[in-house]
Amino acid sequence: MEATPRISVAMPCFNAAATLPAALDSLLSQTDAPPFEIDAVDDGSTDDTWNVLTAHAACDARVRPLRLPRNLGCALATNAAIEAGRAPYVARMDADDIALPGRLAEQAAALDADPGLGLVAGLVRFGGDAVACPGFAHYIHWLNSLVTPGDIAKNRFVESPLVNPSVMYRREIYDRLGGARENHAGGGFPEDYEQWLRWMAAGVRMAKVRREVVVWNDPPGRLTRVDAAYAPAAFARIKAVYLWDWLAANNPRHPEVWAWGAGRESRRRLAPLVAHGLVVAAYVDIDPRKIGQNVAGARVLNREAIPQRPAQPRSRSVAPFVLVNVGSHGAREQILGWLAPRGYLPGEGCVAMG
Repeated sequence: MEATPRISVAMPCFNAAATLPAALDSLLSQTDAPPFEIDAVDDGSTDDTWNVLTAHAACDARVRPLRLPRNLGCALATNAAIEAGRAPYVARMDADDIALPGRLAEQAAALDADPGLGLVAGLVRFGGDAVACPGFAHYIHWLNSLVTPGDIAKNRFVESPLVNPSVMYRREIYDRLGGARENHAGGGFPEDYEQWLRWMAAGVRMAKVRREVVVWNDPPGRLTRVDAAYAPAAFARIKAVYLWDWLAANNPRHPEVWAWGAGRESRRRLAPLVAHGLVVAAYVDIDPRKIGQNVAGARVLNREAIPQRPAQPRSRSVAPFVLVNVGSHGAREQILGWLAPRGYLPGEGCVAMG
């Protein structure tokens, strides 16, 4: 008798015949994994994807193919795969990535051990050329530095702190809060990032196991490279929606902030928040050429103008709330390190965005 699965691996597939066999084999060869199934959705492919899926299903009943009549997009194809699943845990996987040995076992064990943990991801191994793509490699290095629920939550407005095909989560959260949403309206948005922001806003705790769980490949046609929904402007738009709500709940002087970063790119990233109603009372910068100028109606101040934040809770509203809005990871960490002894900690007196 077939064992009842504890993990449903949701895998959307579109024109993935070239990479799909390796992805499936990496899952089917998982070591020490609890019973699992692979719900693989062919999202209207025009290549040999469906034949690859059915051939694997004929050899291993854990592969459960589903065919959509037309290309609905990654969000809806993923949701179709999840809806077809029968297990209490959902693991995500893309058809062009590789699951490393022990991935499913370790992530399931982490969820088993902590009932308060809603999602567990893992470290990722860069499957591209770190020399040719240093920015992407640096992003992965940053991702792999965020492991604890606190670090993931505090950095969620910088960039997406999770790699979608590395996650495993409880099915009941998907049923309660919904999965990926279509990203075509309003110029599009990265559907996985929106999902994590929405879930964290609802209080879902997320962590990572401290080992690599997937090889994250970086082919030229990956959606994050070619789809406008993953462009920087799209990230800024969806980030602004959730950061605005977060500021309303956590900034005693909302909607007023001091924005650290007065350059053109910093102001461009800030524009969607300003459109929501954010008021920049002052800019902070270390560039002596900017200090003393007026930018968009606000004075540019030296960092020394930031006052010590009072220790008494009732007095903290007199201090400015600092929005650290710089693009460089190294500079961001230096700024946060400078602010900390002055009483400004991420989530308490300041927040970082990117």
